[in-house]
Amino acid sequence: MLDYKLIEALAMVAREGGFDKAARALHITQSAVSQRVKLLEDVTGQVLIARTTPPRATIAGQKLLKHYLQVKRLEDDLAVAFDKAAHKEFTSIAVGINADSLAFWLLEALHPFLRDERVLLDIRVNDQEQTHRLLKDGKVMGCISTQAQPMQGCRIDYIGRMHYRMMATPEFAAQWFPDGITAGAVRLAPAIIFDRHDELHHKLLRQALGAVPDAIPTHYVPSVEKFADFIALGLAHGMLPDQQSAPMVASGQMVDLAPGFHVPVELYWHCWNLKSDLLEKLSQCLIREAKGLVGA
Repeated sequence: MLDYKLIEALAMVAREGGFDKAARALHITQSAVSQRVKLLEDVTGQVLIARTTPPRATIAGQKLLKHYLQVKRLEDDLAVAFDKAAHKEFTSIAVGINADSLAFWLLEALHPFLRDERVLLDIRVNDQEQTHRLLKDGKVMGCISTQAQPMQGCRIDYIGRMHYRMMATPEFAAQWFPDGITAGAVRLAPAIIFDRHDELHHKLLRQALGAVPDAIPTHYVPSVEKFADFIALGLAHGMLPDQQSAPMVASGQMVDLAPGFHVPVELYWHCWNLKSDLLEKLSQCLIREAKGLVGA
């Protein structure tokens, strides 16, 4: 039987990003944290945490952390069931969310759940095509992802579809795209892409042009708010979801550079297949409320 105090030390090092930070979270010394992690590695016969900066869990460590978080989730549910009236402690749920969902609809969708339950969200932000890796590695209990197939030990529910279009100001379109979207214009006009994992821009260009031109001049701006500001200020053209661009199109502030082309992004909620009342309540609330907030 594994000592869960040892696994808790490992979990805190991975979560907090360092042995000293883990020590502060556990209210023990850094030396004690190091000793617990080393003892756990001796017991399992595995290197569980890579001593990098910041430290990161190895594959063996990730498996152990996933097991620990699942057991902790069930224990928290059990504590509530035994003494629901007296349960005053908050419990934490880690979830992986893409930046656009977080910016445009997630809070509104989860508001009823957070209002009624004593839960603290630990939100990890990543691209919608990358968040499932957080779930696979055991870093989160659930995630919003574009992956349509459930992972082993997880359940999946369809949330909805966000539609992305290539937007620019009318002045930018007139200067850089006087003849519409062409390969030559794309090679010259400054673009904006969220980060190097973001494929939306290239996907639309493949639709409109059949291929992605070489050497596109690109700003990389991993901020939902500043991303739109770049476009609104006429500094670049880029992909925006309808939830964000529709009011600006209606006011004449932006135009669609490629009418008739858009990239639909289907979103799915993945979560551990645990008999956890709290995780089930979160899932039901998210799926129910998202239906009116995310596009069909």
